[in-house]
Amino acid sequence: MALGYAMTEAESTVVVVDDDPAIRESLGSLLRSVGLQAKLVASVPEFLSGGRPKGPTCLVLDVRLPGRSGLDFQRELAVANIHLPIIFITGHGDIPMTVQAMKGGAIEFLTKPFRDQDLLDAIQVGLTQDRAWLENQKESMALQARFDTLTPREREVMALVVTGRLNKQIAGDIGISEITVKVHRGQVMRKMRASSLPNLARMADKLNPVPESGQTSRTKG
Repeated sequence: MALGYAMTEAESTVVVVDDDPAIRESLGSLLRSVGLQAKLVASVPEFLSGGRPKGPTCLVLDVRLPGRSGLDFQRELAVANIHLPIIFITGHGDIPMTVQAMKGGAIEFLTKPFRDQDLLDAIQVGLTQDRAWLENQKESMALQARFDTLTPREREVMALVVTGRLNKQIAGDIGISEITVKVHRGQVMRKMRASSLPNLARMADKLNPVPESGQTSRTKG
């Protein structure tokens, strides 16, 4: 990862994007004073060149930046489906600008000068949200990795099992013996580490697996 410092997964980082060096350093000192790791950059391109920090992250973003506004960057992140909690700061805020930022999912929109505590409170909200999002991503990746170990037939059986089809019905649906269905079903439960059918169904909801063949023949038998 393209970062200029070592980081453990547990560390949280607040990225400050502001073209005013004095404000950057002031916010950096504030963040460090409460034990938060701060990454200070002057522009969106500078932030992008470093990449998203590995651990929970919150972005403190000036609305008015050289070359690309904070609101433009917020839209670009949304289009690219990149999750990053944003707190906007500005010395030139107005109601339409605030509404646009909040509709775009911003945590907070603070007008300079703002209270340090207001910023710190908003940052904690952002870091909490990102920590939960990262944990969900980690679980989703692990789930997908287990699903990827299934054979095409096992995926087909799994997709039918979670709809409530009985082994006998599944056997008729896809043209295999009931005993073979039982074997595949056992393999699915083992490989997916599912403790029960409801547990497997919850996994399927997250994965939305689609049978690789035979789904259209479910009305048979």
